[in-house]
Amino acid sequence: MSVVVIGAGLAGLTAATDLAAAGVETTVLEARDRVGGRTHGIEVAPGAWADAGAAYLGDRHTELHKLLAGLGLSATPTAMWGGSRFALGSGEKTRAGRFPPLNAVALGELFDLLYDLTARVRPDAPWRTPDAAALDTVTAAEWAAGNLRHPDARLFFPLFLGEMMAADPASVSVLHMALYLRSGGGIRYLNAFAGGAQQDRVLGGAHQVAERLAAQLGARIRLNRPVHAIHQHGGRVSVHTGTGEQHHGDAVVVAVPPVLAQAIDYRPGLPAPRATTATGRGCAVKVQIVYREPYWHAHGLSGWSVSATGPLLSTVDDSPPGGGAGVLTGFVTGAEAYRFAALDPAAREAEALHQVAELFPRLPAPVAVHVSDWVNEPYSRGCYAAVFGPGDWSRLGPHLSTPHGRVHWAGTETSTEFFGLMEGAIRSGHRVAAEILSSHETARRKR
Repeated sequence: MSVVVIGAGLAGLTAATDLAAAGVETTVLEARDRVGGRTHGIEVAPGAWADAGAAYLGDRHTELHKLLAGLGLSATPTAMWGGSRFALGSGEKTRAGRFPPLNAVALGELFDLLYDLTARVRPDAPWRTPDAAALDTVTAAEWAAGNLRHPDARLFFPLFLGEMMAADPASVSVLHMALYLRSGGGIRYLNAFAGGAQQDRVLGGAHQVAERLAAQLGARIRLNRPVHAIHQHGGRVSVHTGTGEQHHGDAVVVAVPPVLAQAIDYRPGLPAPRATTATGRGCAVKVQIVYREPYWHAHGLSGWSVSATGPLLSTVDDSPPGGGAGVLTGFVTGAEAYRFAALDPAAREAEALHQVAELFPRLPAPVAVHVSDWVNEPYSRGCYAAVFGPGDWSRLGPHLSTPHGRVHWAGTETSTEFFGLMEGAIRSGHRVAAEILSSHETARRKR
């Protein structure tokens, strides 16, 4: 048996590893010149790395923890001690903890409404949620306009949504927002560092997970191979790349984001689309500002900040443990990410440094600034994950993981468990490998 896997992110590499371990002849085709997909490391000092892409994990991310242990990797706590900085329209303020200096009753009402929404959604099949059709036709922005009465709640909502799922409220359906928050473990878990989904990082960078999986697979991985077409004929599948190559197999795993999967030429054609005109990109740009050490600690600050004006809507201390550098990571999310990504590199750096100087006025000049633009990255089309717009769950949901003949689907967007997270990608890889092996065994028994 032979299988071609398209995409060398966590989903594709997990599937390929499981298949290879079962004795399947496996080939992985990756469009980039590297593995890792939406995980990517930046060396901020000799031997010290920061995560330009996916970074965080918690104790509920059990498959990721198993994978780390099997690869000889470990997790390290996310540092969050010290005060937080806020710029939310009434001047910069320093407060203990992460609760913003806004009306607590208004924010409590906001989160009560969000808890009610997440409790209603069916995590296994969101499109079967009671009132799914209604929830899927309304955007999060329209929901907020109709339900949030206090200006502080209206101010904070897009900042919260940007941090949680890198989405512009005007582009995401209420059903998708509710599913994302529910599938990730709930609002409290997703939003928490200690005891939550952001509790830890991978020591040395999350990019190592893909690199070590790829090292085990060796020559099975072919880089710089963008796939243009997948044709099924005579019980076999042929995969056509932009380099003019053809790869043949008994099955194919497509482990790329939905918008990229939709752009592939399938013969026979797909019975249902992988993405629609409403399917958006995760709106995220990460800015890593590197110092010789985390100087903010000396001023009693954690490095965490939230700003209503941007471009960095939040910052966090991503310094490598054990010293070597201080890294302040800024997140540009939502609609602001599109504006910021369109600037030239000098303007982006100038805006980011100006804002950091206002939030942390006693910091020295940085030694480096790294900007990772996921909005315009051609082989991701956004990060953290695809954003499902109005109507998408009703149209796409029932088909996200349903095979098209010998074509099977993986990727964090095909997982209703931990949708959009590394954990979701890994679980989808295990699922699709088991699916192919089971299908092959069933066919063998019938012969």
